[in-house]
Amino acid sequence: MCNLFISQDPATYDAETRPVRLHGHVTSIRLEAAFWDILEEIAGTEGMSVARFVSVLHDEILAARGEMANFASFLRVTCLHYLRNTELHARQLAAKRGAAQGAVSSDENGAVEENSAVVA
Repeated sequence: MCNLFISQDPATYDAETRPVRLHGHVTSIRLEAAFWDILEEIAGTEGMSVARFVSVLHDEILAARGEMANFASFLRVTCLHYLRNTELHARQLAAKRGAAQGAVSSDENGAVEENSAVVA
């Protein structure tokens, strides 16, 4: 069983520190390389750079919950949440893009409903 885990490339768990701009202030975030890879994947699906995605996520969590005690931990858990809920994320993203086009809507659980018009 452990061979699966111990056979990982050490580069995936090497820590990387990246500069980010949050509320106009430059700071840095230190995460393992594997988490940066997942954040790049998420940001790509959202049509953003990682720096932009992290900044938007930071602003949204502050608006929703106030002070953020450990943003790096929040980012790690965000990555895990994304991996465990890829289908839900895809549905919500499709709904968001469709709403921009007026073609798709979703409820608070991410259920997608297509709005189709019948043309006679």
